[in-house]
Amino acid sequence: MGGSRRWEVNVPLEMPGTRYARAADGDSIAYKVIGDGPFDLLYVPGFISHVELWGAEPSIGRFYERLASFSRLILFDKRGTGLSDPIPGPQPLEERMEDVRAVMNAAGSERAALVGLSEGSAMAAVFAATYPQRTRALVLMGPILGGAIEEHPAGEAWSDACGRFQTALEGWGDGSTLGLVGPTMSATARQLGLLERAGASPRMARELIVQWIEIDLREVLAAISVPTLVLNRSEEIFPPEAARELAARIPGARHVELPGVDHVPWAGDSESYVAEIEEFLTGVRKQPRPDRVLATILVTDLVASTERAAASGDEAWRELMARHDSLVADQLRWFGGHEVKHTGDGILATFDGPARAIRCAAAIAVAAREELDLDVRAGLHTGEVEVVGADLRGLAVHIAARICAEGGPGEVLVSRTTKELVIGSDVALAHHATRTLRGVPGEWSLFAVVDGDSRPQALAPTPRDHVRLGDRVGLTLARRAPRLFRTMIRAEQAAAQTLTARRRRER
Repeated sequence: MGGSRRWEVNVPLEMPGTRYARAADGDSIAYKVIGDGPFDLLYVPGFISHVELWGAEPSIGRFYERLASFSRLILFDKRGTGLSDPIPGPQPLEERMEDVRAVMNAAGSERAALVGLSEGSAMAAVFAATYPQRTRALVLMGPILGGAIEEHPAGEAWSDACGRFQTALEGWGDGSTLGLVGPTMSATARQLGLLERAGASPRMARELIVQWIEIDLREVLAAISVPTLVLNRSEEIFPPEAARELAARIPGARHVELPGVDHVPWAGDSESYVAEIEEFLTGVRKQPRPDRVLATILVTDLVASTERAAASGDEAWRELMARHDSLVADQLRWFGGHEVKHTGDGILATFDGPARAIRCAAAIAVAAREELDLDVRAGLHTGEVEVVGADLRGLAVHIAARICAEGGPGEVLVSRTTKELVIGSDVALAHHATRTLRGVPGEWSLFAVVDGDSRPQALAPTPRDHVRLGDRVGLTLARRAPRLFRTMIRAEQAAAQTLTARRRRER
């Protein structure tokens, strides 16, 4: 994460090849080794995973990359999930714990720090208690404490969380289950649905959930003798009382409760999460050095959103906003943008090319009007920004936001700097106004994106109708031929670029 690292837009972590460990009964367990740090860190995933596909999701890939920056990271899929062998149903915890040992043996790891997420925390905790000689340290992230409601420290809150999870499971494959554990993830529902389907079948997902709802580890915790860190977020779906009680029952355990609503560590403020792990395991908390890079910043906003929300009603507005978010994410993916975060009713995104950023903004404005009857305005500016973790800082971000605020319904405005960088392209710009932007020195000439009809120009179609079949094919390939799957993704991107070029020539 040093200052010389280039800011990469929409490029996932380059994952090494998948290997297979052999379980005692002959089943194969898929695993990967990333990095070459001074100690081994074995990541025990939550109830589903996919060692090939999940690392290609940008936020998950960055999380893996960050862990691998100070360790030799070992990832694996539990049997019945991801690329590991299918099984009739979930195994008892003791047998699943032995899978950890099989993966460590195959990876040449004599001793490792174990990091368990969610349901995987139980597996990691039992292993640490059983094999302390092979456990360097233990980190439990968002640990789940099952058992009877009347004996659970969170009582009805635990019951409510389980009920929400089981309701979401009824739509397995539509992204709603993973949406509960990562509500601020930038991935679309379609992308989350693909991760679900690749992670487990509907029946296996249901049976895994039933199993971890029943597992009560409290009697095992006192036997853990290795250094232990327990992490959770204060407003995640699973009540924090569970993590607090687990930490209290493990001798000498350290408990850190971070702010946030995401259960999974790669969503929200993931850097703070990983920094706690790094400090606990290495004794050092690295301060992320900001990368200063040149980028085109896009800020969007919904015009008159408060009035529309009041007129629509809460439920209808939430549904409309979900469709808006999906539309924006589709266009960002199509034009190669990187969503940094949501900003109220809009988004902040970056591009490594100003022309693509302008086209994306125009496509969002047109699609929002035609498909959702929403008025989106957008502002763009190209300048130097600081990349700190997953966030952006700097005057350029503020300038883009101020330019956006100057726009009217459906307008896409850009700064003179951005205009100068697209001279020679087929992006049509007209002078809009000269303004003083609040908090920014001097006067700024703003330019509007127009075509012959004075409408924002969308130079490529929305990709939705083009990716549904690819989603189905991709799911099959992710299970059977992950390398071919990545090749298809690159081919799809190349085809999109060819289509855009052809449309330009036709005009």
